[in-house]
Amino acid sequence: MTMRPSLRKFALTTHVTFSVGWIGGVVVYLTLGVAAVTSQDTQTVRAAWTAMELTGWFAIVPMALASLLTGLVMSLGTKWGLFRHYWTLISFVLTVLATVVLLLHMRDVSFLAAVAQEAEGARLEELGGDLLHPGLGLVVLLVIQVLNVYKPRGLTRYGWRKQQEQRTVRQP
Repeated sequence: MTMRPSLRKFALTTHVTFSVGWIGGVVVYLTLGVAAVTSQDTQTVRAAWTAMELTGWFAIVPMALASLLTGLVMSLGTKWGLFRHYWTLISFVLTVLATVVLLLHMRDVSFLAAVAQEAEGARLEELGGDLLHPGLGLVVLLVIQVLNVYKPRGLTRYGWRKQQEQRTVRQP
């Protein structure tokens, strides 16, 4: 089943908006992490951790979930399908993986943001920032973006079988 062109364009626009928003949120989060690592000012470190928690829960997590959902709608409602092409399957798996890691990691972010509010001196300096998760997450999101733009060739076994079935049906 494929969507009507106007619905497909709307769904694609929505998906791209959430996906790019997710990437933007991660860039902001990464910037705050750098500020927390490089700053000597305790107020800046506290503010950075508070902002990382807020950005994570109220921007990145909703964008990730919306991107996952709209990507699923796009794959199931277009000719690409979810299991027909390797690039759609890899994009979906990477998106699910990134979303799960994000949700698990946000518990730690909330804990560390609470610690940052109470910590003083050396203990606050030990917190540093959060660079590894958002850095790797950004790389994964950019890989997904490249896959979705370039759409490398390659049918899965399921996709090849479906293509053969369609050819058989079309031939008299």
